[in-house]
Amino acid sequence: MATIRLSPAAIHTFAVSPTTQIPPISSSLRPSPFPLHRRRFSSLKISIPRRRHAGGGSAAGATMSDTPASRYASALAEVAKSNNTLDATMGDLENIETVFSNSSVLSFFINPTISDEKKLDFIKEIATASELQLHTANFLNILIDMKRIDVINEIVKEFSVCYNEITGTEVAVVSSVVQLESQHLAQIAKTVQRLTGAKNVRIKTAIDPSLVAGFTIRYGNSGSKLIDMSVKKQLDEIAAQLDFSNIVIA
Repeated sequence: MATIRLSPAAIHTFAVSPTTQIPPISSSLRPSPFPLHRRRFSSLKISIPRRRHAGGGSAAGATMSDTPASRYASALAEVAKSNNTLDATMGDLENIETVFSNSSVLSFFINPTISDEKKLDFIKEIATASELQLHTANFLNILIDMKRIDVINEIVKEFSVCYNEITGTEVAVVSSVVQLESQHLAQIAKTVQRLTGAKNVRIKTAIDPSLVAGFTIRYGNSGSKLIDMSVKKQLDEIAAQLDFSNIVIA
């Protein structure tokens, strides 16, 4: 049976409302409930052997690249795996992705005129507002210290690939005109699992009004496989069969 993790535009799982949002970040937030150890992350090994993913795909639907972002992601994945917190860490990074999707937040962290101290204070606020685990918060501190916070969005993507490989998860992107019901997404997950043989299926949803009605499913290596059940496809097929060459518009 497919295990479903639902990840729409506002990231959430079945246990969280689709309207759930990251709490606003402000200087008035209460102090972090856990100490953020700056400039120290003894449990994380940043210098790790390069991973070899030269070819082929995996249940994850993507292969991991060999970049600084991928090596940071691998290091974090090793920590999360050893702590048995892979799912929670994936959730942390989804929240971080939402925060850093705000261009003003990213601009703040990559601005060389802003001190590391101010950036680390902001990380503390993000960790408190997003309820990040200690090792995830410390990981962000490491990125500040190593001057690599600029690749945080790439790290999130690479961690997702790591997570999918470790857990045997296939990612499927379901696009529809309106949000599909949970039972329909469960049926889609079972179908994708049957087609791929994956242990788990992770569903990401997207709204696409151009489909008119119905839905599409993208899965496989970098979304290379498509199941198109949209009305738009049917209309396109009908239009392709019609001959308008002799029609004169007055």
